[in-house]
Amino acid sequence: MTRQQVPAVLEPHGGSACTALDPGCGTRPMHHLAETARRNTWPSVKNAVLARFSPQDRAALDQFLEPIVLKERAILLSPKSHLDYVYFIESGLVSLRIVAAGSILETAVIGYRGAVGAALLLGGHLSTHQCVVVVTGTAFRIPVEDLRRVMDERPQIREHLFRYVQALGVHCAQTGLCGVRHDREKRLASWLCLASDAAGAHVLPVTHDYLSSVLGLRRAGVTETLIRFQEQKLIRQMRGALQIDERKALEQRACGCYKLISDSYASSESMIARKERST
Repeated sequence: MTRQQVPAVLEPHGGSACTALDPGCGTRPMHHLAETARRNTWPSVKNAVLARFSPQDRAALDQFLEPIVLKERAILLSPKSHLDYVYFIESGLVSLRIVAAGSILETAVIGYRGAVGAALLLGGHLSTHQCVVVVTGTAFRIPVEDLRRVMDERPQIREHLFRYVQALGVHCAQTGLCGVRHDREKRLASWLCLASDAAGAHVLPVTHDYLSSVLGLRRAGVTETLIRFQEQKLIRQMRGALQIDERKALEQRACGCYKLISDSYASSESMIARKERST
């Protein structure tokens, strides 16, 4: 599977992504949701965080990494739960959201450029957050205690993760600002661009209900805006999915939050690369 492809995902049971992704819907134990996959080799790793590790750091981690399949609606992290694993996403898409009083609000989307659980591991406070798989994919997971031990032995691994967590923090904070300052069209354009970046794909298997739910927007308003985007040939709507046709034009419709968040991830990646070249 290339980064330009997204696994085919059916709409969740019940017909509505909003209903299926409700905080109360994913109560099945993790071992029923993540299936062990065939062991990948390091040269084929897609996760951008793992790919930047030195061969020595990779070798230190490799014995603890377990490849898994991430099923749609699998909950990788629950509010106030104990962190057992950190997940390095290879493909698919994970939603990081705040869960409170029966409502959800997405603060970030995580794909092949990121890791689920790294923020908590490094001391971040995400006790009200939940991480849910919204596009089926694959990942490498590692037990937290094993990763802590390797980070103590190889500080460069900790620095790589810290840089990523800093960028994720910017993403979450900027999403909160965006939700109260920017209009529906800018927010939807930004979300589509960020999700496309995270998944490494132009086709996103998401519904109007889902976008309405995680962005806190009226469904009718989401539908109206997406129809306008399609009329302007920015996107193409399909059953249970959206295809981005004019990416540059869509970016121009997005608010400044998109560029700030995107630049934050790019900066964290280039900073590590510059440091490695200098050593």
